[in-house]
Amino acid sequence: MKELTVSKNDAGQRLDRFLAKAVPLLPASLCQKYIRLKRIKLDGKRAERDARLVEGNVIQLYINDEFFDTPKPENAYLTVTAPKLNLLYEDENILLVDKKPGVAVHPHDGAEYGRTLIDHIQAYLYAKGEWKPREEHSFTPALCNRIDRNTGGIVIAAKNAEALRILNQKIKDRELEKKYLCIVHGTPKPAKGRLEGFLFKDAVKNRVYLTKEPQPGAKTAVTLYRTLRTKNGLSLVECELVTGRTHQIRAMMAAAGTPLLGDGKYGRLGKQEKEDHRTYQALYSYKLKFSFTTESGILAYLDGREFQVEKVDFAEQYFPGQLRG
Repeated sequence: MKELTVSKNDAGQRLDRFLAKAVPLLPASLCQKYIRLKRIKLDGKRAERDARLVEGNVIQLYINDEFFDTPKPENAYLTVTAPKLNLLYEDENILLVDKKPGVAVHPHDGAEYGRTLIDHIQAYLYAKGEWKPREEHSFTPALCNRIDRNTGGIVIAAKNAEALRILNQKIKDRELEKKYLCIVHGTPKPAKGRLEGFLFKDAVKNRVYLTKEPQPGAKTAVTLYRTLRTKNGLSLVECELVTGRTHQIRAMMAAAGTPLLGDGKYGRLGKQEKEDHRTYQALYSYKLKFSFTTESGILAYLDGREFQVEKVDFAEQYFPGQLRG
């Protein structure tokens, strides 16, 4: 018999979903059967599979030891001996990290073991003693938003399960304002406006397609933009995401006739890119504001706070002083 004590980060989950994480070698169908047969109990009593866990609950598991064999986990954070993070903000619940272009936020197909942003965040919290994996059954520090490898900007990480739950809901309800800087070829017309359409994602080609009319599988996309400066055939543009679709800004600005500098997927790599050896898009998630309109729980103190990165290299290169101005 094994016992698992429910921690603060485990609380609020359904019993069966918690067990799927805490005992990953136990098949879901067998887990349900064992709950029915009272071979899995909650505080010594019969439990239902959808019982909500409370901190301090003790789960008794009268199951074979083979289900507790340690699987081969993705402990990539253990390979990071010197975490490298550009921290923009940190408190007891969240981290805001300024991710630089070229860094992947998560591993892809098992590649980049120990080199992704989440690996470094977990290694950082592990080294500080704020995250103790051996005391956790199901929670690991996680990212609340993602940014493409070659796009830079602010990434939010949750340090505990409650913060992760709240932020995921806030993002879903569009209670976070995210603004991007980009450089485009040409001059947007009008200088300030709203781009609308429907984006269809082709997962095989890892790109999206914009249509004016609804299509099966396509999702509504809305981007607000304003031109900050124009010089030498390039424009510095601020974009605000109303919706957050894959490659949204890149695809919509290209469809408007002003593709992003360095974007070979949706635009072109021309003379300017070759002269500057630029091989990735000039796009940066540079500003974040928490604008809560619903209950915010332990994160209420963040409401109204705004954060901005200190520097965007391509903006400084082509339009020096703009951020400071």
